[in-house]
Parts: sequence; C-alpha cells; structure tokens
Amino acid sequence: MHLFAEATTKFTLELYRQFRETQDNIFCSPTSIMTALAMLELGAKGNTEQQIEKVLQFNGAAKKTMEKSADCHDEESENVHRQFQKLMTQLNKSNDTYDLKSANSIYGAKDFPFLHDFLEDIRKFYQANVESLDFGHAAEESEKKINSWVESQTNGKIKDLFPHGSLGSDTILVLVNAVYFKGQWDHKFDEKHTKEEKFWLNKNTSKPVQMMKQKSKLNFNFLGDAQAKIVEIPYKGKELSMIILLPDEIDGLKKLEDKLTADKLIEWTSPQNMYVTEVHLSLPRFKVEEKYDLQAPLKLMGMVDAFTPQKADFSGMSSSQGLVVSKVLHKSFVEVTEEGTEAAAATGVEVSVMSALRSEVVICDHPFLFYIKHKKTNSVLFFGRMSSP
Repeated sequence: MHLFAEATTKFTLELYRQFRETQDNIFCSPTSIMTALAMLELGAKGNTEQQIEKVLQFNGAAKKTMEKSADCHDEESENVHRQFQKLMTQLNKSNDTYDLKSANSIYGAKDFPFLHDFLEDIRKFYQANVESLDFGHAAEESEKKINSWVESQTNGKIKDLFPHGSLGSDTILVLVNAVYFKGQWDHKFDEKHTKEEKFWLNKNTSKPVQMMKQKSKLNFNFLGDAQAKIVEIPYKGKELSMIILLPDEIDGLKKLEDKLTADKLIEWTSPQNMYVTEVHLSLPRFKVEEKYDLQAPLKLMGMVDAFTPQKADFSGMSSSQGLVVSKVLHKSFVEVTEEGTEAAAATGVEVSVMSALRSEVVICDHPFLFYIKHKKTNSVLFFGRMSSP
C-alpha cells in the first residue's frame, strides 16, 4: 500500500491547497472524496479517465507498481481499483476498540442503460450498494432516500448531503461514499484538568476555549526548518492516530503551509523521524461541520472534461451519449473531546445530462493543522485546519 499511501497524501495536500485561501476552519475526508472519484473513474474513458487519474495522483504512482506491457493502461487502472478494494476491506474490519466504516452507494436513473461490466466492477471493487431511482418523477423522494442512507452510515452525523432541489429529471447517476469514525484516546484527557483558556486567532485577537490537558508519552518531532512541532496522539487500539502540526509562532501557520508537501509530510511523520517523549499536551475541545461543492477545486486540480458536456467521456458506464458530472458534494463533521474523537464525512457525485453550478468563496486564516490516519494503510482518513474552535 506504500504507493497508495503516497497518492492519498498528495491528493490530500493538493485539495487542501485549493481550500487554503477560501476557508477558515477546514475539515474533510480525502479518503471519502478519492473513493467517490475512483468509482466515477471506473466508468470514464479517454481524457476524462486520464484527468481523474491525474487528480487522484495515480497516473504516476500506479505505473511504478508493474512492468510495462502492451495493455499497461488497463492493468494500471485495474491496479488502482484493487488498491481501493483493499482499503475498503481494511477500513471495514470489525474492531472492538473503535468504530470505523466506509460505505459506497450508487444510484442510477430508472431504466437508464448502464453497462453490465461497470455495475459488476463497482460492486466488486467498492462493495457498493447499486440501486435505481426515479429522478424524473420522484426527485424529492430520491433525495430523501440517498440522504437517509448517508445519515444512517454516519450515525446521524451527516444530514442532507444533497440539499432540497439539488436532484432533478436531468440526474442520471449519483455516487456516494460515506466514512465514519469514532474512537477513544489511548490515554484520555482528565476532565478535571480542562479549563477555560485563550485561543489566539492571530497576534491581536483571542477567544476563550475549553482547553484539555494531559501529560503522556507520545511520538514527537520538532521541525527546525518549518518552525513547528508534530505530536501524534494514538487512539485506543493504536491502529489510528491524530497527528497535530503546530507552528511555533501564533501567526506561523502560513510558513508551515508553504513548506508542506506530500514528501515532507511523509518524511516528518515517518517512524525514524518521530521519537517517544513525555509531552505536556494542551488541546482545545472542538467541533467542526463543513460542506464543500468540489466542482471548482477539482477543475483547478485538472479534472475539467468530466464537467464539460462536449468533452466528458463516460462510455465505460453507458453507451448513451451526453453524460456529464454536475455535482460533487462533500460534507464532514468532527468532534474532539476528553474521551476521543467522532468524525464523519460523505461525498456525493452526481452525473447528469447537462450541468452548471457556481462555487461560493469565503476568506480565511488559522493556528494548527491536524489529520487522522489509518496506520496500517497509511491513509489520511480526515484532514483539517483549526482556526477557531
């Protein structure tokens, strides 16, 4: 899974780069977004497929994993989906120490002629639930059905992924991935030590937060060049952990972000560069809920044709013409307390027969980065920036 982990890290930081300038607090699930896009890529051909592969960072990584052969492209594409198949299996293993699940569902328009191979592959690689819905005559009921599936998969944390009126008679296909995690810290924070303290939004402004405190032996790394500290806080079972990147200066985040690349992040957090030491840790309690329309960021990352009626090629999905992606929506939730962390996210990709959606922009700034990783696969399940708890 080494190259797969590299691809997920690269994708995470590329996406983060798109959010950086326009959001305040940031929280998303790169794994969820990548899974939904990979399901879409199964039905894409030509440039559309290559662009999705490039955005997923697999065009380079997957090639390294096999000998060149005449039908290398098909093998390579197969390899990518096999990696997701392995990831789904790992994430959905039953576990007593934490609750983690990733689920996929695909909803096709009633009577739309999907290719048999596409439906078979989506079930095989993504363990996806495949259903047909009547978007034309029962759009509202279809919306409710999809939203309630997402809500049930995320323990009620992600509601209304598709807002009222977002699906209609031109909707052909909706791809959805939901990921949910709830874990207790390996070493819980004692509530008796939590007290109100200041959280500095910038050098001149602070706000009161509930600051949790603990002293324990944790993996730690000091980054001289980036002027920041890295602390790894494991969850019970030690298969998942939260990694915090904290700049030394109140306004040092931009410097850290500017230095942050996938290679650097992998290097900084590698076992040989982290060492166990006693850490006096103060971490604010926080809760973040975010929602994103990913069409604009994905276009900027290079996935253009999928959204363009004249160029989109989804002939691997259906022999019908004119299929185009109209929406890629993502919703996420995280809550960090003395006990541990609860996080959820869902991504929905809607393919219709035509498209147009504007992107909304909000300007931002902040003090630390954090992400939750699945250690066995080295996958970034959730990634965030905490600007204002």
